[in-house]
Amino acid sequence: MTEITRDMLMAYADGQLEADQRLLVEAHLATNPEAAAEVALLQRQSDAIHTLFDPVVAEPVPARLRPRRIAAEASSRRLQSWRWAAAAVVLVGLGLGLGWFGRPLLSGAPPSQTLIADAVNAHTVFVAENRHAVEVPATDEDHLTAWLSNRLATPLGTPDLTGEGFTLVGGRLLPGQPDAGGRAAQLMYENTAKDRITVYVTAALPDRTPAYQFADAGGAEAFYWANSRITCTVVGSLPDDQMKAVSQAVYRQMTEGDVTAGQAYRG
Repeated sequence: MTEITRDMLMAYADGQLEADQRLLVEAHLATNPEAAAEVALLQRQSDAIHTLFDPVVAEPVPARLRPRRIAAEASSRRLQSWRWAAAAVVLVGLGLGLGWFGRPLLSGAPPSQTLIADAVNAHTVFVAENRHAVEVPATDEDHLTAWLSNRLATPLGTPDLTGEGFTLVGGRLLPGQPDAGGRAAQLMYENTAKDRITVYVTAALPDRTPAYQFADAGGAEAFYWANSRITCTVVGSLPDDQMKAVSQAVYRQMTEGDVTAGQAYRG
């Protein structure tokens, strides 16, 4: 009997198996509820990512991401790297960075996993609050955007989600991962049914590499992306179609191009 491997399950979820192998996997799933649930989650994640980010494929590659420019910048960084070698040895020897701030390094988890976990935790804590759900209310939106932009050292606006049925409640500043600037901004939105979603933003990761990820964590869904300026995680517990629409609106408005400090993103 052919062994059904995890690689086969993932290929099945992506629609990349040959017909004979697909039939074997389907027979396996029919008698293995846990495997069937896992494949369903993989298919759901794939659908969500395609829905949110397929429009990006058709966009022209920004100048900052062209291979020739990246290679030139990498070459320049290599020429300077020797200056930091001695300092790196000393830091490693002293063990700086261990403890809570070293979680991604010690656990081996990629930065995106840690940022998503932080976003989901912050969402869980603050959406349950009433009087203290936010630090700065939407009535003081200009101050909120200027303050968070200053603390994150990057222009940050408040996406307009009225078309998706959500209005801004406000926002707050949170401690963040050292690799992402050490600070995070959380924006909270609410609809007439009192459903809440949060938008968790940090400065860009050191590699500034574009990334996209979907995660399902404890009843909350998280849509994460990163680019050369920020990382952003939209967290909520809405029906799939509504969650995708909200996340797509946030993504579109927060990646429409560079803006000057103090400007808001308006779709």
